[in-house]
Amino acid sequence: MNTLGINKPPADTRVVVAMSGGVDSSVTAALLVEQGYDVVGVTLQLYDHGLAAQKKGACCAGQDIYDARRVADTIGFPHYVLDYESRFGAAVIDDFADSYLRGETPIPCVRCNQTVKFRDLLATARELGAEALATGHYVRRVDGAAGPELHRAADPAKDQSYFLFATTAEQLAFLRFPLGGLSKAETRALAERFALPVAAKPDSQDICFVPNGNYASVLEKLRPGAVEPGEIVDVDGRVLGRHDGIIHFTIGQRRGIGIGGGEPLYVVRLEPRARRVVVGPKGALARDRVTLRQMNWLVVDPPAAEGQGPGCRVQAKLRSAQPAADATLFALPEGGAELVFDAPQHGVAPGQAAVCYDGDRVLGGGWIAAAALDRQAA
Repeated sequence: MNTLGINKPPADTRVVVAMSGGVDSSVTAALLVEQGYDVVGVTLQLYDHGLAAQKKGACCAGQDIYDARRVADTIGFPHYVLDYESRFGAAVIDDFADSYLRGETPIPCVRCNQTVKFRDLLATARELGAEALATGHYVRRVDGAAGPELHRAADPAKDQSYFLFATTAEQLAFLRFPLGGLSKAETRALAERFALPVAAKPDSQDICFVPNGNYASVLEKLRPGAVEPGEIVDVDGRVLGRHDGIIHFTIGQRRGIGIGGGEPLYVVRLEPRARRVVVGPKGALARDRVTLRQMNWLVVDPPAAEGQGPGCRVQAKLRSAQPAADATLFALPEGGAELVFDAPQHGVAPGQAAVCYDGDRVLGGGWIAAAALDRQAA
């Protein structure tokens, strides 16, 4: 059994490495080459790199494709660039635009992992004769009694398990994450030791296809005429002001609302059909019951429906940067689930993900469809 858990000598084990041109994926490839694996690097061209090259720190842009090729040449393994632009446009960019116009707050990085990378690229890796697809994500794959499990990274500050919740059990069996046990400082040190040309390259920031972080300008180009002004109202329906489009707002937002005076106001609800932004005090954000759709289970036996069993005690994250909170998870028909939190949560936004953990293990997750308050916040 080799270090990847495959019953072959490393030299006879082909591993495709998804290379973004950054430090993490480059170190992943270098580590596997050092361990004697038959490494093939693949970089995806996901969108027009004439546009993307204008922004530093964007993955899969023109400069990044060049950097990935330089790393492959430096270490000495084959490298290919695959044109996935049309797939990325349909599965990620269009979904991003439509989600915003529905008043949701999308996570395109999850959609990219769910579709283009772990579905399409994984299939390509199999076609290339690979035994595994390796990535530079900070997450751990642990062999459990019932098969591979997805766990948080050893470094909490770099953990990316929230963004990989939609990974299926079948995909997880083929995936490997060599950096899951390392800190970013250790990865940087390895990049220096391997003398990689990207060793000092900064980490990517924001969404790769959004130049300068300006979501509104991208959406206006993707859906001309769809971004319309409307009213800002309080929770009682009184008009407080106007806005330039609901795409500028997300639930829980406090800054940039443009309504001064009095107690701080937060975005409580978005009403896309009426083009209305509803604001209120922080207490108006409280929600303790969250409905999920398209639930991806990474356990053999999902919990029972509410009223049919005790449910499953979990720690659930509602946003990537928020700490997990204690809740009970129940299954719903048609692939859904319900989270009932011990204490009300604030800023629960449709379109974001809820990811459920048992300690470090990811039990599953789904897309937030709706939220309600069953009991009054203390």
